[in-house]
Amino acid sequence: MLRQPAFGSRLKKLRLARGLSQTALAGDGMSTGYLSRLESGNRQPTERAVTYLAERLGIDVAEFEEPAAGSLAHALTLATSTGSDTAIDTLREAYAAESHESPVLRWQALWLLARSRKLEGDHVGERRHLEELVRLGDEVALPELRMRGLTSLARCLRSLGEIPDALQASETAHRLASEAGVSVEDRAGVLLALVSVETEAGRLPDARAHADELTALVEGRSDTLWAEANWTAAAVRMRQGDYVGAQERLELALEGFSSAEDLTLWVRLRLAAGRLHLQKIPADPVAAEKCVTQAAAALVFVETTTLRQELTALKADLAFLTGRYDEARELLGSLDRDELLMTYRERARLDILAHQLRVLAGDESGVQGLRELAEEAQRSANVDLAAEIWRILAEALVQLRAPAPTAAHEDRTPDRA
Repeated sequence: MLRQPAFGSRLKKLRLARGLSQTALAGDGMSTGYLSRLESGNRQPTERAVTYLAERLGIDVAEFEEPAAGSLAHALTLATSTGSDTAIDTLREAYAAESHESPVLRWQALWLLARSRKLEGDHVGERRHLEELVRLGDEVALPELRMRGLTSLARCLRSLGEIPDALQASETAHRLASEAGVSVEDRAGVLLALVSVETEAGRLPDARAHADELTALVEGRSDTLWAEANWTAAAVRMRQGDYVGAQERLELALEGFSSAEDLTLWVRLRLAAGRLHLQKIPADPVAAEKCVTQAAAALVFVETTTLRQELTALKADLAFLTGRYDEARELLGSLDRDELLMTYRERARLDILAHQLRVLAGDESGVQGLRELAEEAQRSANVDLAAEIWRILAEALVQLRAPAPTAAHEDRTPDRA
């Protein structure tokens, strides 16, 4: 039998989970005042009222019984143990309904919800969850939770190309980590985010110093954190033009990190290595092709939409570098812009390549497109990306004034993308 106040509490949770106001739920068949008294537990529900509300909510009457395990706690347990889409959807509904639960429990729920958005490539949705997560972390006042929330937010903002905000979040997280004396894992996580953001902001000396601090911190390990640290250190060196140092760091990770540890990261390391071989001077398309082949073979076991798109983008760059322009256009065309699960920088790279191909075809709109991309990167404080695009634009202007390539020269290696 449905009794108060349990019925009223459950009714309110179900209403909030569906995003309904009291007026919307009450409709024409019930006064909002009566509904409010039911939710507060001040009125015992009649059989007629229960039936009416169940119809309005689209549920069976039995669903007014509170789950024995407790709604949010139970949903959190299921989402943690299974990670299925159904469990995540259940957690999302429970979180919306359980605003009275403890901040720590709600923080844990938001952490999982943000991670699910990240895996989907939905960085905008991830950002919404993480911003709320940071607010909850401030409410809880636990340094570890505040630091983890800010670190994840910084990485998300970097993916969106919002560098000033990402820099502020990562620097605050770094300060908290230094003051709180957190674990090696947490310190390394903060440094990973800080280095990547500093690099995008063009603060390469700071990024190099923090990257060296990071690699020293994880020295002697061979796990995921160690591999990511060496990858990050390689990225900083590559942006500084230290291609030898970058390759040494990345090869260390490639050789020392086992695919059994994390096959997804194993694939991404090879994609990163392939891109390094294309961007270093002189470029090494043969080595890049080897990385592409290894990554493609592993995708049979761990394919995701994101990895497939990253591999296609790398193949397009490789085709361009080796003068296979039609193949590069075909690969770009296979990537649906509306379905891309890529970061701001990765999307910009695709646009750069598309404009370079236009320039090669004698289309001056490619030059204007590159100029607009560079200006946009500057406005969003993506200093490193902007510098790269301006360099490519200068090369494109030279290319536009050069004689158009003929079929006999189709295998000529163009300027680097």
